[in-house]
Amino acid sequence: MPRPKKYRSVCALPRTLSFAPEGTSDYAEAVILTVEEYEAIRLIDKEGLSQEQCSERMQVARTTVQQIYAQARKKLADVLVDGLPLRIEGGDYRLCSGGRSYCAHRFCHKEETGQVYEKPKGETIMRIAVTYEDGDIFQHFGHTQQFKLYDVENGRILSSEVVDTNGSGHGALAGLLRAMKVDALICGGIGGGAQMALAEAGIRLFGGVSGNADAAAEAFASGKLDFNPNVRCDHHDHHGEDHACGAHGCGSHSCG
Repeated sequence: MPRPKKYRSVCALPRTLSFAPEGTSDYAEAVILTVEEYEAIRLIDKEGLSQEQCSERMQVARTTVQQIYAQARKKLADVLVDGLPLRIEGGDYRLCSGGRSYCAHRFCHKEETGQVYEKPKGETIMRIAVTYEDGDIFQHFGHTQQFKLYDVENGRILSSEVVDTNGSGHGALAGLLRAMKVDALICGGIGGGAQMALAEAGIRLFGGVSGNADAAAEAFASGKLDFNPNVRCDHHDHHGEDHACGAHGCGSHSCG
């Protein structure tokens, strides 16, 4: 039986998730830096910590930090030398809950970073996220500016909270939801790549839903949510991400 993965502790998600050299072709393949690789670079090169101190912060062995750090430096070298775009996304990490002795550090403060931190959740509670805008379900997953989180137990909603995505796009949203311990997502339209990212994160998808977010959450809690199991927004595969799914409600017509 393979050993379970140990998640690396990360103080906060990066504020900027993509970089591109001036004049880079839109078709240039980006180098992917994982969130824990970013954190190792931040702690060692930016904050000046030793690898031993970094391993304590990230809650992994020093040898693991050495490997993460070496991989990150190699990727940054490829970006700089070959002039490649860089994206920060994915990885095996969890966000710091702010409870350790060094959490006076500015990166561990929600007030200063504007980042979302994981909220404790009991084992019997299911946490669902809904793409959110002005009380309704926002119809384009990749462009949502907010999620509304609901904690559900025994068919009823215990609590709810609106959180910002802080500009996170398609590639980072699944990781953000996983970090917030989300079990299921309710949304309108969603592309195939995002669906795969959610599946890899172990998050169940309930797409093709529109209308009031609270009403959808109540329906989900009672097992009566009407959704489209085959929802798909394929426009992005052909026309790019400028297509405004919200304008026609992807998931309710041919996008589904």
